[in-house]
Order: sequence, then structure tokens, then C-alpha cells
Amino acid sequence: MKTKFSYSSPRHAGKMRSASGILATGLAGLILAGCGAFQGKHVTVGSIPDDYRTRHPIIISEQEQSVDIPVASSDRGLTQSMRETVRGAADKYRATATGTIQIMVPVNSANAGAANAVSREIIEILKSEGIPADRLLTTTYPSISPQDAAPIRISFLSTTASTGECGRWSEDMLKNADENRNYKNFGCSSQSNLAAQIANPGDLLGPRGMTSIDAERRGVVIESFRANGAGLAED
Repeated sequence: MKTKFSYSSPRHAGKMRSASGILATGLAGLILAGCGAFQGKHVTVGSIPDDYRTRHPIIISEQEQSVDIPVASSDRGLTQSMRETVRGAADKYRATATGTIQIMVPVNSANAGAANAVSREIIEILKSEGIPADRLLTTTYPSISPQDAAPIRISFLSTTASTGECGRWSEDMLKNADENRNYKNFGCSSQSNLAAQIANPGDLLGPRGMTSIDAERRGVVIESFRANGAGLAED
């Protein structure tokens, strides 16, 4: 039986080592080229804010709240729907404000006389809703035209939750899709709707304090639980 031995000459071994070195150098060059491509775009993980809550934050601020009551020149009082509007303004004031309420009555308008008479009824409704008289301030404002039927405005400052203005389309949406990023206006509407639904803006700043325990009611619940538990055990 003959045994065959393979033999590589020194020159052949050198060529193989040279080829391996060229291959390793090429791979290293490709890796560095890839790194250079990322560096050219300045892409760093976590550096691009892509959270709609960061781009459109809900801000707690003081803003003017106003309700307009339309008044015709022939009106001598409020309708039922107008009274409900005034009561709604009083509810919102009690929930969000403690300052002064302005009842702004137009002057030099076609309905100035009717508005002056109706404003007295508005004040009485606000008082009946529990708003102190010392917080009600009647002021006047000039109408734009004598022919206008300017409304009576109920105005006050309150703490509200809101976001910035929506509708920012400063970038091409196709470009954002290529980069797998949300467009700038993404999430603005949902944030605005959420801010409008918050009854007490203070809830965004921290939890409310707990109320005291009703010991009498707690005793009734415990006794009911014991009685029902005993009945189930007997069954």
C-alpha cells in the first residue's frame, strides 16, 4: 500500500499567506467604510427624539377662558339655553379658577341697551351658582360697528392644560419614512385632545391627597362581609 504525501513549496505557502492577508485587509476596509458611512450621517443611537410626547408636550399654564352670550336688540332676558350656558361657565370657573369673573357688556352697538339689561340677569345666575359677588366685575367694551349685535362676554383666567399649535408640515413625509422616523405633526392631535379632556390640570403635576376614612361605613361593609361569609360557610 502506497501512502501519498502532499507537499507545498515555500513559494506556494507564501502566496497563500499573501492571499489571506489581502482578504483580511479587504474585510477590514469594508468594515471601516461602513463605519465611515454612518459617521458621515451623524447617526447616534438615542440622539434623535422621536417621541410625540416630547415633541408635543402638555403644558400647564394660565389662559383666558371666555363664553359669549349672543343678545339681540329686542331681547329683555335670557332664554333657557342661554341660562344653561351661563351655568356651564360658572361650573368651569368653580373647577379651574378662583379669581375675578368679568362680565363684559358692549357699548355703542345696536343691542347695547338690551345687553345692559341682560347682563343683570347673568350676574344673578352667577350668584345663584355660588360665586361670591365680590368676584364679579362688570366692564364694557366698544363694538366694532354701531350696526353690530355684539355679545356679552363672560371671561376669567384659569389654569389649563394645552399643547402647542398643530399642523406643522415642515418636512417631507417620504423622507421621514426612509429614515424610519415619525413626522413632526405626528401625535399632536391626540395630545391636544387629551389635554382638553383633563378636568383638573393639577392631576398632571401630582396625585391628589387621600380623603379621611369613613369609619362608620367601613364597619357596615365589614359586618356585611362577615354575615355573607358565615352564610356561605354554613351552606
